[in-house]
Amino acid sequence: MCSHESSFQPAQFLLLVGVLVASALLLVQCLRWHCPRWPLRVRWKLETHEETEFEPTPLPEDESPRQCPPATLSEMAAFYQELHTPTQGQTVIRQLMHKLLVFSARVVDHRGGCLMLQDAGISLLIPPGAVAVGRQERVSLILVWDLSDGPSLSRAQALVSPVVACGPHGASFLKPCTLTFKHCAQQPSHARAYSSNTNLLDAKAWEPLRQSGVHTSLDECRINLSHFSLYTCVLEAPAGHEARKWLQLAMFCSPLAPGQTHLQLRVYFLNNTPCALQWALTNEQPHGGRLRGPCQLFDFTGARGDQCLKLKYISEGWENVDDSSCQVVPHLHIWHGKCPFRSFCFRRKAANENEDCSALTNEIIITMHTFQDGLETKYMEILRFQASEEDSWAAPSPVSQPPPCNRLPPQLFEQLQMLLEPSSITGNDWRRLASHLGLCAMKIRFLSCQRSPAAAVLELFEEQNGSLQELHYLVTHMERLDCASVIQSYLNGTQGGSPAPVRGGAWENQGLELELDEKL
Repeated sequence: MCSHESSFQPAQFLLLVGVLVASALLLVQCLRWHCPRWPLRVRWKLETHEETEFEPTPLPEDESPRQCPPATLSEMAAFYQELHTPTQGQTVIRQLMHKLLVFSARVVDHRGGCLMLQDAGISLLIPPGAVAVGRQERVSLILVWDLSDGPSLSRAQALVSPVVACGPHGASFLKPCTLTFKHCAQQPSHARAYSSNTNLLDAKAWEPLRQSGVHTSLDECRINLSHFSLYTCVLEAPAGHEARKWLQLAMFCSPLAPGQTHLQLRVYFLNNTPCALQWALTNEQPHGGRLRGPCQLFDFTGARGDQCLKLKYISEGWENVDDSSCQVVPHLHIWHGKCPFRSFCFRRKAANENEDCSALTNEIIITMHTFQDGLETKYMEILRFQASEEDSWAAPSPVSQPPPCNRLPPQLFEQLQMLLEPSSITGNDWRRLASHLGLCAMKIRFLSCQRSPAAAVLELFEEQNGSLQELHYLVTHMERLDCASVIQSYLNGTQGGSPAPVRGGAWENQGLELELDEKL
């Protein structure tokens, strides 16, 4: 009997250990299910406290996004109430119910109104007469930065625009509203608008929209809305055609401080849309990362392999800490718009006893090549990076600020931007106004690469200290009576009254207010 008990005890011990291990694994899995979108992980190098190392956390292409536990009625009510609370013209970035959202909300009446998300290239226009006289409606415009809310895509499909929600869900108006956002498809005819007729917190059911109410230009998608819901744009190339989209390559790093031993450089592979770059800027902000230089365009094709980032040159006095000089990004992480990045970490070399490397290591110069696997000899882009301890990361001093200029009222600026931004076949849009302001064809082409060419042209008019009467004359001469009408309405509403508030500019920095010259 004793021998039987002693032979059975090891089995009991193994069973007990197995139960403990299984319980621990189950606890970890439950924690992961509770919050599917974990924050960006930061790993510290043991040999230095100067720099953090980022680890990309994109969803694998074969992994479906996990669902959060069902929200309570009170949580959902608070969620939608915050989204639909007027933001006084401001664009708000906030994490609500495990979703990172960018939104703006306002109250509109029979006169209509416009909502715009700052630096995102997204706007919603409610035309006059869309709301019945005597009624007021709260409307919201939401950019969804939760990747799990996008449509499920095949290998042939690509995400080429943000996911945008108009709220409240299901709201309808007497006249169609117009939603506008940017896309990065190389062929506009290959970009197809999708809609999910669901609430933001519900499981999504994406379906293609009928083309009758959708207009896709070179880099923009405009949708006439009969009711509010979720919208995005998917690249679907016809059979026999190669699907391609434009990427923007953005490089980030922290400032190079004196005595800093390590420096990490991160390269993001983003859709060429303003909101994708804003996501990267927001993602880098808590960690002190700054955008280094302008973004670089890349022609990305869906029929090729993974994206390679190869380190080609490091300036003297620095060395690569990573095991490899080549980083690889899975093709579908870029094709499906997951905003991945790759990084290199560099370390100052230790100086020999008879060698002074201080003059060599106070700056770093890096050259990298990026290309799709199998296309290195046919097409690649060269990325160059340079940073030095003398680089100034602070805002320019007041002495170097541009001279003060007139500022258009914010609401009028937004209305004109909305009217002039859409491309016209005849060119009677922001390009015609830029031509009247004296810009040559080369500068107009340069402006077309800006996030909002119409806003850039209006800011140029402000810098020329033009009056509202002069702007009214220009748009009338252009036969843009819609623009002339909103300017005239503003002038009629401010004659004899106090000056309207102006947009922030150089005067604001000096604590002054500049009144627009409205003399006839």
